[in-house]
Amino acid sequence: MAAAADGLGSTTIDTTQLNMSVTDPTAWATAMNNLGMVPVGLAGQQLVTDSICVPGFDPSLSMMTGITPINPMIPGMGLVPPPPPTDVPVVKEIIHCKSCTLFPPNPNLPPPSTRERPPGCKTVFVGGLPENATEEIIQEVFEQCGDITAIRKSKKNFCHIRFAEEFMVDKAIYLSGYRMRLGSSTDKKDSGRLHVDFAQARDDFYEWECKQRMLAREERHRRKMEEDRLRPPSPPAIMHYSEHEATLLAEKLKDDNKFSEAITVLLTWIERGEVNRRSANQFYSMVQSANSHVRRLMNEKATHEQEMEQAKESFKNALTGILTQFEQIVAVFNASTRQKAWDHFSKAQRKNIDIWRKHSEELRNAHSEQLMGIRREEEMEMSDDDSGDNPSKKLRIDESALTAQAYALKEENDSLRWQLDAYRNEVELLKQEKGQLFRTEESLTKDQQLQFLQQTMQGMQQQLLSIQEELNNKKSELEQAKEEQTHTQARLKVLQEQLKSAKELAEINGHDESQANEINVLTVALVNQEREKNSEKRSQGLRSEKEALLIGIISTFLHVHPFGANIEYLWSYMQQLDSRISANEIEMLLMRLPRMFKQEFTGVGATLEKRWKFCAFEGIKTT
Repeated sequence: MAAAADGLGSTTIDTTQLNMSVTDPTAWATAMNNLGMVPVGLAGQQLVTDSICVPGFDPSLSMMTGITPINPMIPGMGLVPPPPPTDVPVVKEIIHCKSCTLFPPNPNLPPPSTRERPPGCKTVFVGGLPENATEEIIQEVFEQCGDITAIRKSKKNFCHIRFAEEFMVDKAIYLSGYRMRLGSSTDKKDSGRLHVDFAQARDDFYEWECKQRMLAREERHRRKMEEDRLRPPSPPAIMHYSEHEATLLAEKLKDDNKFSEAITVLLTWIERGEVNRRSANQFYSMVQSANSHVRRLMNEKATHEQEMEQAKESFKNALTGILTQFEQIVAVFNASTRQKAWDHFSKAQRKNIDIWRKHSEELRNAHSEQLMGIRREEEMEMSDDDSGDNPSKKLRIDESALTAQAYALKEENDSLRWQLDAYRNEVELLKQEKGQLFRTEESLTKDQQLQFLQQTMQGMQQQLLSIQEELNNKKSELEQAKEEQTHTQARLKVLQEQLKSAKELAEINGHDESQANEINVLTVALVNQEREKNSEKRSQGLRSEKEALLIGIISTFLHVHPFGANIEYLWSYMQQLDSRISANEIEMLLMRLPRMFKQEFTGVGATLEKRWKFCAFEGIKTT
């Protein structure tokens, strides 16, 4: 559809290319012979001799050389250009086809009338066809206007032709008014005057509507993209107030780079009504932080003013240099206008020099006035600074000092008033708490009791863990003892069987009772030796030299602390000697030696604490 629109716009062609008139037969025959066509449908006969035509032109040259014959219906090259403007008279030419010839209408007659063009029209109505015209002849004539998609011919000398693009319809409309003759026949059935007009077809209108909808969608999409591109970005969302966010905002307010963003959030919170009695102090600290940036801003302003003064000074220096150069240029012009040099210039040169001199003097005077204005302003400022003895100046200075003092007192007064409001809020809160005595006592002790209970639970959990560890150790020791007992019983049974067998042998062999006693003594000695080994295994508490070293250091430390020490205190001291040791290892080592170290609980409630004491000397005293 877009190609059709483009093709429709390309149908307007300059009519200056139509430089041959039908009233000039010589020029027309020459053009026909040059194109390799026989004019006026006279087969094999030319209207003029070859001497008038282009010398040496062979009509069959196109077929011999392989050059495509020129289509007379091509715009700008053929004989069927688009309709010219209304102010230029329409000049149409004869069109020759293979099976027929089209003769143009009388140029003095008005152009044929056409109906209003339907939107998206690709179909034309062709009336006045010869009775003997076939569909092939019609296609031969109109296919030079463009690609034909369908031809619907009627029995009453008319047809409808549908083209592929819209601009092809304009070329077909151009043939309206031509007289069509089949071959060279003069029969009435072989001739007719063509009437070509726009036709309204539902297919054309449907395609046109689809194209319009597509263009509308593209236009909406383009406008939406343009609006999205030009729409300003949305402001960042402001988070809701909370104590955590307020703490972060207070840190941002102290940072110069994040102050602008933080002050916006603070303003939004205050406007939302987040300030209440409990959060008043926090908001006051944030407002105070915002006030602390006033001095920074004043310093920045002073820095910018200093930069502006430096820029003014550099501008004044540059202006002085420019004015000096203008003075030199004017001096050159003045020297050129003197009699000694002026007589050697021509009249035009003198005129140009005089114009340049006047222009340079005007620019010099303008720059001089600007520089003098800057100097007058500086002198006025200097006079204001130097007139210290002037009473009006003193009065002005006093007024400025009083204004600064008043501003400082006002800020101090505001800060004190804000502090007083904060104190009043605190006093009111205290009064409200005192007004409800029982509830106040409960609210005061509730948190403490909760903390005490939490600490007690933690202590009980630790005790439970230690008891579970002791229980696991006892279970492992009990299992070892059971295994040793079963092993000892098995050995005892073996020895008893050996003893029985020995007794039987002794009785059979007639040995005396002394040998049996010796065997009994040997058996008892073996059993006692086994028991001693088991007791040694149980009493073996130390596993390595490192544990012995730790026991010595811990014993010395706890001996120095007669009231005992908790496991965290012991671990912090031992970690200075060995950073890889853990508190759990120290506690397990102390629990394995109950005769050297004992654990006691001190304190009540939340102050409950476990302490380890050195008790080896107490065991020696009791023994």
